[in-house]
Amino acid sequence: MRSPQLTLPSWSSCCPPPSCPTPPPHPSYPTPSGWSPPADPPPALPYFIQRSRYHNLPVYERLVSGNRRLTELQHVEGDLWALEREVRELLQALGVQQPEVQVNEVTGRLQLKGHWGAELRRWLLQKGF
Repeated sequence: MRSPQLTLPSWSSCCPPPSCPTPPPHPSYPTPSGWSPPADPPPALPYFIQRSRYHNLPVYERLVSGNRRLTELQHVEGDLWALEREVRELLQALGVQQPEVQVNEVTGRLQLKGHWGAELRRWLLQKGF
């Protein structure tokens, strides 16, 4: 007599997916939540900004030591220094005389002094990211 085989669930059914499902197409963009899809094909620039696992732009604002405001742009691939020059030009066009931008090549991040999240997101969407 054969014994019944015990089947165990695979690990993939136990772990959460690495990203959210692709958002469905909408009749117009931006959606009511403010989300817009990236341009297809991606822009031909010396750098690329990968969206987060939730399909959002990786721009984060935070407070450090209670009152120091920082804006961080993450998931940058390619020429970070070209992106840094363009971000400086953007901030100077917004009226900042000496924009402070810090580049971290190892982690692929840019840190900006001040809260510039809304302006940076709008600029990245215009670029096609």
